[in-house]
Amino acid sequence: MKKILIIRFSSIGDIVLTTPIVRCVKKRFPNAELHFVTKEVFKPILIHNSNINKIHTFKHDVVELYDELKSENFSLIIDLHKNLRSLRLKKQLNVLSVSFKKLNFEKILAVRLKLKNALPNVHIVERYFESLFPIGVENDGKGLDYFIGEEEKINVGKEFFNGTGTKFIALVIGGSYYTKKIPLNKLQEICTNSKLPIVLMGGKEDKTVAEELQKQFPNLINACGTFSINQSVSIIQQAEWVITSDTGLMHIAAAYNKKIISVWGNTIPEFGMSPYKPNAENKILEVKNLFCRPCSKLGYHKCPKGHFKCMNDIDFEFVKELSTEALKHRGTE
Repeated sequence: MKKILIIRFSSIGDIVLTTPIVRCVKKRFPNAELHFVTKEVFKPILIHNSNINKIHTFKHDVVELYDELKSENFSLIIDLHKNLRSLRLKKQLNVLSVSFKKLNFEKILAVRLKLKNALPNVHIVERYFESLFPIGVENDGKGLDYFIGEEEKINVGKEFFNGTGTKFIALVIGGSYYTKKIPLNKLQEICTNSKLPIVLMGGKEDKTVAEELQKQFPNLINACGTFSINQSVSIIQQAEWVITSDTGLMHIAAAYNKKIISVWGNTIPEFGMSPYKPNAENKILEVKNLFCRPCSKLGYHKCPKGHFKCMNDIDFEFVKELSTEALKHRGTE
């Protein structure tokens, strides 16, 4: 194996979930060059990963890279995306390939017929490794990886807390779909119950919600849309707790073995995308046995039923206990 190409085009969380594969493929084939192809916008997620020799990126469609990738003369392709675009790419390169089995049919049964038992109780990372059994790649059990450069690190104490090493909650308010985001009324509930300072995490598109929260809670720190992805990762890395919906930052928090409260709306952990190798103190919050859940394997821009019970019925009272316990142990570490 002289050169190996790993395919995962998007998105943040999905790419982070491929990092154990990257590490273990490199261990299995230490003399091989390891290449990764993804969208240009996601390059910062991988750029500091020393297990990867070269990253190939495209803006709109992977067809932009056909000639470039053909010239590399790969020995093997590992397809961790498995869609029509990756199929076209593999056909163009015409070399040995392995790919993981998607659960499209099983997810349809779970979404349309609410047959959660149709889904295997196996995390997607483990399914990635199952697909690589024929080439002898084994899971080393070390979880997810995420690397940032020294220049991207944020000193949270200096930036937000007047130089002190204050414990805080990173509250992720962003998300790819409305039905995967924690709604404003529940964010208000979290902020009311927390005795720890809160840093709001999200993109530029989340600034309106963040500013609305700041009106009611002036001491909140709004980091939405202010920092790069890797600077935001640095903030997550320093948090005492991370409260997040099913987002890329949830998986990044898992890469740093943070204590995570993951909040599940229209999607379900049974899809195999819960925090990988979770911290023992992690909690999964969801409304179980809700008749309309899951309503999609991805999400919607509004609740199809109009009530959004999958989020609105979650109780965040316990956040008081989390922050009380954290304050109790302040200075003992």
